[in-house]
Amino acid sequence: MSESSYESVGSPAFVVPTTQGRELTEPLREDIRYLGGILGDIIREHEGPDVFDLVERARLESFAVRRSEVEREDSAGFYADADVAQAIPLIRAFSHFSLLANLAEDLHRERRRAIHVDRNDPPQASSLDATWLALDAAGLTTSQVTAALADALVSPVITAHPTETRRRTVFDVQAKITDLMRRRQVVSTAKASSSAQELTSIDTQIRRQVLTLWETALIRLSRLRIQDEIEVGLRYFESSLFDVIPELNADVRTALRLRWPDSSLLARPILRPGSWIGGDRDGNPNVTAEVVHSATHQAGYVAFAYYLDELVSLEKELSMSARLVAVSEDLLTLASASDEPDDRRSDEPYRVAIAGIRARLSATAAAVLDSVPVSALDRGSAPYYGPQEVLDDLDTVDRALRADGDALIADDRLRKLRQSVETFGFHLQALDMRQNSETHEVVVAELLAWAGVHQDYLSLDEADRVTVLSRELTTRRPLIGPTAELSELATKELGIVRAAKEAIDHLGPETIQNYIISMCESVSDMLEAALLLKEAGIFDPGVDGSAPTSSVGVVPLFETIEDLQQGAATLIATLEVPVYRALIAGRGMNQEVMLGYSDSNKDGGYLAANWALYRAELDLLEASRKTGIRLRLFHGRGGTIGRGGGPSYDAILAQPPGVVQGSLRLTEQGEIIAAKYAEPSRARRNLESLVAGTLESTLLDVEGLGDDAEPAYAVLDDLAERARAAYGRLVHEEPGFVEYFRMATPVAEVGELNIGSRPASRKPTNSVSDLRAIPWVMSWSQCRVMLPGWYGTGTAIEEWVGGDENKFAALTDLYRTWPFFQTVLSNLAQVMAKSDLGIAARYAELVPDRELRGRIFGMIEVEHAKTVRMYLRITGHTRLLEDNPALERSVHNRFPYLEPLNQMQVEMLRRFRAGDTDERVKRGILLTMNGLATALRNSG
Repeated sequence: MSESSYESVGSPAFVVPTTQGRELTEPLREDIRYLGGILGDIIREHEGPDVFDLVERARLESFAVRRSEVEREDSAGFYADADVAQAIPLIRAFSHFSLLANLAEDLHRERRRAIHVDRNDPPQASSLDATWLALDAAGLTTSQVTAALADALVSPVITAHPTETRRRTVFDVQAKITDLMRRRQVVSTAKASSSAQELTSIDTQIRRQVLTLWETALIRLSRLRIQDEIEVGLRYFESSLFDVIPELNADVRTALRLRWPDSSLLARPILRPGSWIGGDRDGNPNVTAEVVHSATHQAGYVAFAYYLDELVSLEKELSMSARLVAVSEDLLTLASASDEPDDRRSDEPYRVAIAGIRARLSATAAAVLDSVPVSALDRGSAPYYGPQEVLDDLDTVDRALRADGDALIADDRLRKLRQSVETFGFHLQALDMRQNSETHEVVVAELLAWAGVHQDYLSLDEADRVTVLSRELTTRRPLIGPTAELSELATKELGIVRAAKEAIDHLGPETIQNYIISMCESVSDMLEAALLLKEAGIFDPGVDGSAPTSSVGVVPLFETIEDLQQGAATLIATLEVPVYRALIAGRGMNQEVMLGYSDSNKDGGYLAANWALYRAELDLLEASRKTGIRLRLFHGRGGTIGRGGGPSYDAILAQPPGVVQGSLRLTEQGEIIAAKYAEPSRARRNLESLVAGTLESTLLDVEGLGDDAEPAYAVLDDLAERARAAYGRLVHEEPGFVEYFRMATPVAEVGELNIGSRPASRKPTNSVSDLRAIPWVMSWSQCRVMLPGWYGTGTAIEEWVGGDENKFAALTDLYRTWPFFQTVLSNLAQVMAKSDLGIAARYAELVPDRELRGRIFGMIEVEHAKTVRMYLRITGHTRLLEDNPALERSVHNRFPYLEPLNQMQVEMLRRFRAGDTDERVKRGILLTMNGLATALRNSG
């Protein structure tokens, strides 16, 4: 069997169409045909019949390959012969189709959920309605729930990603098409005589939007700036989060207090978003003090602009006259302090009071932001000291309305605004700071030398470093003054931390709450970060015996498998340092720890990394019990399975029992962000699943192992070690692997073609360990190997079982009873279903060394087949996605439209590497990367 003719079990031939529930998906197919037809018409009309024929031929060729009517190697010549002038519209056509297909699938899920509700079906798992039923059945006491949810927090943290860079115009057009498709569905089922005319109008509007989409560049060609990434992250508040998060917070609080009325559950909103964009400088030299300032103040601007706009609307709506309604004394007092210049509104106290709130909030914006929103009202009013003062005034208006029997009015825009201020404050979202421990070490050494504390800190052993750092953390004396002459690196790092202090002073302590240390391996790594916070004035050592304080917590990030294994010991040792223990005591004994899914996977492979994370959580939980801290875990999950991705609800339930403790944070990355949060209904569904998983994992026994936990853990210990060894033999030991990876994937072009603001590697080397996780995973996804999501698992299982049927039965039992193992295998199946080694073989042909190509790709082929075989044997399935027919249909239907994008990427890579300098070749590679990311939906 030749490399190019190889068809893997993860190829279209294996992910077969299913007839299960096929009639239920007919509306989806109709939507895809409808949108695809419009796109085809536009291509024919605006690009000409030759381009349309080329696109159509590519489509037919792809279907023929899927049906095994032609060999893939026979169709490759079609793409090799494509002129670059026609290749670009061909790539764009299939990229746009993927985007429209995603839109149709999202609408179909929405439609199916509505049908479930209309039929009064039992609530679906991962919905809050299902959670309330489960909690009601559990018989929990008020004291149990109150203790478990004492510091409840669910925080999705948005991070930048090179394939999620769609322009605002594209984003807006997608939203318009989505709304129009909803209207079209309603009108098409109506029987009114005007429906036909309205349907024609909607069809015209959809065609207009698809035309706009076609004639708008999906991406910009200039290098992505951090500023662009900041703006992309903030757009989700306007599109969905302002509508969804405050309302969801209120709903959860109401539901919990209804069940446990004697409690004051959720004194603070449970959902509070965060961001890394503009604060994460690990390996990104483009993050500066100016960027931190911009990220925090732009976020503040978005919050203030929203509040002021809502106040303008409220001022128009609350037109009640004092001649017609009773007005409370508190409201009259509030109105009298508003500096209202218009006597004609003297009998409209609500409008006057709202205008006064707007004037004070405008004054606040002028004081803390770089620019004032257009809805500001300048009266020279006194600014608010903090968001609680705004909330107090809004509560005064709320109480006045309710006292007069106007709860119906109070529960509309005013209620939403009050909830928003409570949730978002002046800061909108919490920006995390992150830097690598090696950088901290170098900077701290320079500061200590400049201050004369120690001339060669780097030469000290760990114990002496801890001694020096502990001593410095107990004194308020800064290490440097304003005239210090420091290196560029130290100046930059201190500038960034000082910019964080300024943001906190302007926008409040919730603006920046966490300082994350990448590659944290020791106590000194944590104390070095604390010392930098002290130098900026964030960490205060206290005076006259008072405890140290810091509004920003020091968060270790354990990333490699070794660091995960030693994480609990590192944390315990740090808490034994008196000054750090005192700091944690002053923070309510709360300690956050971040777990890195991406680097642990790159280090040890899929199964080993997942088990190392589980074991680390167990160890950290035990450490928290020994030290008396309240542990909060921050999960650094990527969009892909290889970076910890997969359904969030399932992932939360798969955590060890007792770990969640009412709170968690997790990163949201890549195309997943748009898929989850671009539109209110989807945002509500996804945020609900995070809250539902958190509540269930905290309050219910979801592990299901009982007394069998330790034997199950022992099995996974063994499997993980075997999987890591198998993975290491390929990635870390096999000669020529790095060369193969660089040639058989587009990883080199990820760095060369200005994708993302962050360099592809932490250091300028060819080492896999120095390569950032995003390009590592994205490159394997683009070439359809998906290696980080499965490699090594098949060998581990086969070796452990050794032909023993009883061992297979034991694994099957674990799969059926243990959410962790079930989730690991389910996610593995999902990622393998999107792999296609027939396509991957085309990429392998880019490796000039024939022996190397055959050797490495042969290892991948064998392990791929073995892993699928083991998965099917354990689960009893006959297909990878047998238990998920909706996803199976989606993957099966997408394969033909991925084929041209992969084939054209291979061809463009071949030309680019051969020295073709045509700018359109570079653009073609970039477009295929984004097109495939869109189609796969979780590529990095």
